[in-house]
Amino acid sequence: MSKKRIMLVDDESGFTRLLRLTLPAYEVCEVNNPLKAVQAAKDFKPDIIFLDVIMPEADGGTIAAQMREEPTLKNIPIVFLTAIVSKDEAKGGNQIGGCEFLAKPVSRDQVDECIRRHLGC
Repeated sequence: MSKKRIMLVDDESGFTRLLRLTLPAYEVCEVNNPLKAVQAAKDFKPDIIFLDVIMPEADGGTIAAQMREEPTLKNIPIVFLTAIVSKDEAKGGNQIGGCEFLAKPVSRDQVDECIRRHLGC
């Protein structure tokens, strides 16, 4: 059985690197330039995408909308990662643009639980 593929899109390379290190059971693709996220997703074919909301070149909502327009990407779960919402506000399954979000900083347990919920693994 092949490893599930996780894509991390965040302009902070230190954050994606640290998060990747907490996910050794998965094949992980880090994208630190949001303008390359859609093409990287087409090439990598992730099972789930974790996407930062606020990035300098393009915001996560725009990237998510572009991904939803792509036939090969439109059904991949997208989970937003954001520091603009507190953990207390994030409780209760809040969503941004129809996508779940996790408040930064995220824990390994939060990410694992989110992956299990979306991918059933």
